[in-house]
Amino acid sequence: MNAIPARAAALVVLIPAFLAVAPAHGQRPPFTIAGQSIGAGTRLDLDLPVAAGASDPATRIPVTVFHGRTAGPVLALTVGVHGFEFPPILAGQRLLSRIDPATLSGTVILVRIAHLAAFEHRVPYVNPFDRQNLNRVFPGRVDGSQSERIAWVLTTEVMRRCDVHVELHGGDGAEWLEPFVGIYGGVRAAAQYDMSRRMGLAFGFPNVIKYSMDTAAQVDGGRSLNRQAVADGKPTILVEIGENGRRDDLYITAIVTGVENLLRTLRMVAGAPAAPRADTRWFNGTADPASTVSGIFSPVAARGRPVTSGELIGIVTDYAGRELQRITSPVDGYALYGLAGPPVRAGEAVITIGLPAPGPL
Repeated sequence: MNAIPARAAALVVLIPAFLAVAPAHGQRPPFTIAGQSIGAGTRLDLDLPVAAGASDPATRIPVTVFHGRTAGPVLALTVGVHGFEFPPILAGQRLLSRIDPATLSGTVILVRIAHLAAFEHRVPYVNPFDRQNLNRVFPGRVDGSQSERIAWVLTTEVMRRCDVHVELHGGDGAEWLEPFVGIYGGVRAAAQYDMSRRMGLAFGFPNVIKYSMDTAAQVDGGRSLNRQAVADGKPTILVEIGENGRRDDLYITAIVTGVENLLRTLRMVAGAPAAPRADTRWFNGTADPASTVSGIFSPVAARGRPVTSGELIGIVTDYAGRELQRITSPVDGYALYGLAGPPVRAGEAVITIGLPAPGPL
């Protein structure tokens, strides 16, 4: 994967009202979370407790709050919703020493590992206790399964305390992936779209997908953390980089560099932000061809690339080697991520294809 280049020119933007806050006179009030108070210009490492349920144990969500000396937006960075996606988790660790609350305007809530059980048990996708995908159960329930209780704590203690949100992900244990940013627009996120777009471009990734949230069903169906942000009226972006459980420094550095440029874009730290890259590929939604059977999946290729309608994506065989299904692309587009195989389950998408937009969205 090619390194993501830095951009030197300044980004000229219109700043929303909640970012154009004049420095406060006197001592800035403390920030409170989970009953704890963080003074202006200081940092606090804490755990958000998740109580035990009827059939699964208690857990915790490690969080660091950087409460800036002067006023500004509250930015939530959520990491580790999927515990086997290591680059964002390691980037979060690196950011701990790179955000200085003494020179920060506003507040950063860094969720260091949202799904600690999945991380410690090295489980891709799902919770080891309730077998649910945390990123499909928001806003969660205070009396639900462990995944639902984690989602509830993240919703009430993080999402509803922030102004803007960044969700950091990567290719899971069996996924290849080309770096991309997802920005949320459409009817349900129209008021937040300009800021989400600005935030997404700050990362300088080669691919940008617009996810249009036009109906309640699109927001509510298997609600992810980003869709929870949409439901709560918060500008939100999805950042994806890394693949196959790898932890290459290239991926980690790209995340850290992107977050630092985002902080400049939001005027939370000093300095001119880098301009958006000129060669961004824009996509207006995706197509996700799936396997209709369980078996052994052999992809034609496991990398980002253009594909055409009818092009062979991969073959599924049974466990005796007999061909069961040939999966082809339903559209012309660009392959962004997918399963590296060999296992596949019936109904599981094997590739996600970006639908090219005619120009910037």
